Amino acid sequence: MDKLIIWGATGQALVIEELISNYKIEIVAFFENNINVISPIENLPIYYGIDGFKKWIKQYPNHHNCYFLVAIGGANGQSRKEISLMLKGYGFKPYTAIHSTAYVATNAQIGEGSQILAKSVVCAKVKIGNYCIINTACNIDHECIIGNYVHIGPGATLAGCIEIKDNTFVGSNATILPKLKIGKNVIIGAGAVVTKNVADNSMLVGNPAKII
Repeated sequence: MDKLIIWGATGQALVIEELISNYKIEIVAFFENNINVISPIENLPIYYGIDGFKKWIKQYPNHHNCYFLVAIGGANGQSRKEISLMLKGYGFKPYTAIHSTAYVATNAQIGEGSQILAKSVVCAKVKIGNYCIINTACNIDHECIIGNYVHIGPGATLAGCIEIKDNTFVGSNATILPKLKIGKNVIIGAGAVVTKNVADNSMLVGNPAKII
């Protein structure tokens, strides 16, 4: 059976643990930067920070055969990027996780290490980059292009032909209207309705969404 490590041991890790329960892969360890967090699964070890990670590597000589997922949600795409690239540099293989209840069109493209959660819909010719989170019950309509390290929050809707650049966060139940371009490092608040293109490094809230 394939082996998996997960970096991050709070809520997103629980979501991932449930997601992979129907797949032939076994979680062997958790890693976490916060020393106050305990392992989310009884009897599975947790290690803290880069020092704990290096300690585990010495104890697990077959680590090069392991897959990894980074279970860090929220507007933390930069952290997800840094940890993912570090783990890949150590020889771990990114695991792309797609929930059994998600719909992914046959001609959609999903990047390495991305997570497509329960009841999400990824429609025709959508392109999703690396290390993204497409959270519970999202709707990503036709021909959307989503960059790397993007997090689309639960229940968000992306109408067709939208482009979202790297490291952007779309909050729960937000809606983005068709054919818009959303820059990199953008934060879109929960429930926002985006009606115009959005520049890099912007934060938006409201209906219609406005920059704050």
